[in-house]
Amino acid sequence: MRNYFGTDGVRGKANRDLTPELALRLGRAVVRALGGSGRRVVVGRDTRISGQMLESALISGMLAEEAEVLLVNVVPTPAVAYLTEELEADIGAVISASHNPYEDNGIKFFSAGGLKMPDETEKAIEVEFEGLEVSEEGGPVGEATRIAGAERRYVDHLLGSVNFDLDGFKIALDCANGATYRVSPFAFESLGAKVETIGTEPDGYNINLECGSTHPERLAQLTTGMKADLGFALDGDGDRCMCVDETGEVRDGDYIMASVAKYLKERDLLEPPLIVTTVMSNLGLCRTLEELGIEYRQTQVGDRYVLEEMESTGAMVGGEQSGHIIFREHATTGDGTLTALLVAGMVKDTGRPLSELSRVMNKFPQVLVNVKSHSGRRLEPGMAVWETIRKYEEDLGKDGRIVVRSSGTEPVERVMVEAPSADKANEVARSIADAIARELDH
Repeated sequence: MRNYFGTDGVRGKANRDLTPELALRLGRAVVRALGGSGRRVVVGRDTRISGQMLESALISGMLAEEAEVLLVNVVPTPAVAYLTEELEADIGAVISASHNPYEDNGIKFFSAGGLKMPDETEKAIEVEFEGLEVSEEGGPVGEATRIAGAERRYVDHLLGSVNFDLDGFKIALDCANGATYRVSPFAFESLGAKVETIGTEPDGYNINLECGSTHPERLAQLTTGMKADLGFALDGDGDRCMCVDETGEVRDGDYIMASVAKYLKERDLLEPPLIVTTVMSNLGLCRTLEELGIEYRQTQVGDRYVLEEMESTGAMVGGEQSGHIIFREHATTGDGTLTALLVAGMVKDTGRPLSELSRVMNKFPQVLVNVKSHSGRRLEPGMAVWETIRKYEEDLGKDGRIVVRSSGTEPVERVMVEAPSADKANEVARSIADAIARELDH
């Protein structure tokens, strides 16, 4: 078990849980764990007000270990992954809390090649962090350099990943007042699309505030209001994408994977015929893939686990219902802007609207409930509530599914229930959530 790292880095309330002191210590620890002095590190951040504070502390720790730090300022998470590989760095670091509110922040790392670090490496960093001793004699320090044109390098990579234009397309785009607020509109406009945006005026406090992938309602209104062909909602660090079709219907990552899988399979471009998802993907996606003759594998939640399975199986497409979609030919992590561009290209190539392409999947009613413990306890093996959950699973049988897990990004337990009807899903989800709350607060 890791003590600091969750499913996507180290997270907490900025300047309370995630302090400058912690960031500095983490900066020293990651450099030591990955080889010590001389490591080259790419560091980027999103638009949160606490980003510069944590960036300064993190790089101070890295420089104290004689690392070479390359600062790329405000860029999306997938840009840091790409630039880590492009600039031949040993480590990539992103200061972001993704879709969380501005009060939160986080620090996550990439290995050489732009790959999310495996659990074992994060554990090694924690060992260095907890045992860190600093010599009183001091020593040489590293140097930090700001990389000019980092955003443009990333956009050029995106544009080099597509072979189409979007002349005549109208695109509605919500950048969540986050790290994509410049690069995503520019990428679409470079392909000839007419773009209208919301969430492109970050002030340090409004990141993800009633906008972005977790709040696509405003985007749906913009999409229908401007009669757009498509709408795309990104999250604060730009690694997620939710789509909105021309009717204003929100299409999540499962719809994206289903329609992309069918599109590629029909053109003999899905080799191997395999999609990697997580346990949170809708049962409707699994049934659709089976009907299409496409194999699927499920992993635990987290796009790094999806990528690990993709690499071990050779799968080219994988992702999460939340909108982390990985196109392994072009990226090593979820990339919201790339996903949006490729979905737009699919719509243009087929000449069919996204609403029609999405009909490939019939979604099972799904209910998600978060349970916060007042006692601070978390779910553990052996608790009585697991027997309650097992009985509900027997009741649903093959016509439903239950996933209960502890969040790796927030102090909550997540309950997901799928059933033949919304009423049944709600009934089961609420009953399980109540049982968990009683157990944890007992």
